[in-house]
Amino acid sequence: MNKLLNRLLILCLLGGGSVFAPVYAEEEHEEEGGIPPMTLEQRQAMGILTQTVTARLLADEVVAPAEVTVNRYRTAEVTPRISAQIIHRHARMGEQVKSGQRLVTLSSVEMAEAQGQLLIADKEWQRVQKLGRKVVSEKRYVAAQVDHQQAYAKVLAFGMTEMQVKVLLKQGDVSRATGTFDLLSTQAGTVLSDDFVIGRVVEPGQVLMEISDESRLWVEAKLAAEVAGRIEIGTPTRVSSDGQQWASGKVVQIHRRMDETTRTLAVRIELDSSQSDLRPGQFVKSAIALTAGKPVMAVPSEAVVLLQGEYVVFKPEGEEIHPAPVERGVTRGNWTEIKAGVTLGDEIVTQGAYVLKSLLLKSMIGDSD
Repeated sequence: MNKLLNRLLILCLLGGGSVFAPVYAEEEHEEEGGIPPMTLEQRQAMGILTQTVTARLLADEVVAPAEVTVNRYRTAEVTPRISAQIIHRHARMGEQVKSGQRLVTLSSVEMAEAQGQLLIADKEWQRVQKLGRKVVSEKRYVAAQVDHQQAYAKVLAFGMTEMQVKVLLKQGDVSRATGTFDLLSTQAGTVLSDDFVIGRVVEPGQVLMEISDESRLWVEAKLAAEVAGRIEIGTPTRVSSDGQQWASGKVVQIHRRMDETTRTLAVRIELDSSQSDLRPGQFVKSAIALTAGKPVMAVPSEAVVLLQGEYVVFKPEGEEIHPAPVERGVTRGNWTEIKAGVTLGDEIVTQGAYVLKSLLLKSMIGDSD
């Protein structure tokens, strides 16, 4: 009996080994973890994009404090040309306006007189034209024409637009010469300021609104004269408010006059505001290229991530994506030099590397459970 039990126990153990072997193999496969396979369409849907590794020129830079300002070449001040009272506001600070859009309605005694003179001169000019040169004298004909032209020019000079004048003349009613007129925006942009109240009487040249196209901002960097002398127009630059996120720009002007207090020259940088959330008046850090340097193997900085104490990039192989350790060099702007770990022509993930890092870490945490 004991011998039979022993034989059954041995068979049971042998059978158990054959049953458990596949399970062990499956667990061993799960322990490998890693990023799940993805098709090209799945990667693109997750914002994971790739490109090949190339050589780039990473220039030496000078870092200097700077201040963001509006682009004065894309900015306009809205001012009256005559003394007038504000009777209506049509736009507010922060709003986007179009070129030709009505901003402020004003009323002026001077404008009322000029409008009345225009209507009278216009009626006389129409009468003279109907009579013709054969009926009226040359002197009267020319005088009516000149009076009309002068009255027309005067209301334009006071601030009315061509369209506003045409509407007034079409009505042809002197009672319509109330002296009201509109100030229009001369460009598209954002209302940066509107420092006035309804009912206030304003003088010629007083700024009522400031309109600026904020799509292209200026950044003024202060540099020593000898350093500024090494910078050329068109030189690439980068600007940051926190030292982490950088916006790309270029040098567009170098001031001709030194600051009397700091004895520095201002270098004007232009950048695309869509790349950042910088605002006029904000203090930032600027990095301006000095020399072109030599070509080095470089990748977008966002392609390099820190994984378990090691810098890696992600390399696709078919539907698989694997991390590849790399040795970093210098970083210039949004590009990082790679000294080892990849070669020119290798395909790597340049957008979505942090998504892949999260997937990889998640699989590691799952394996540890």
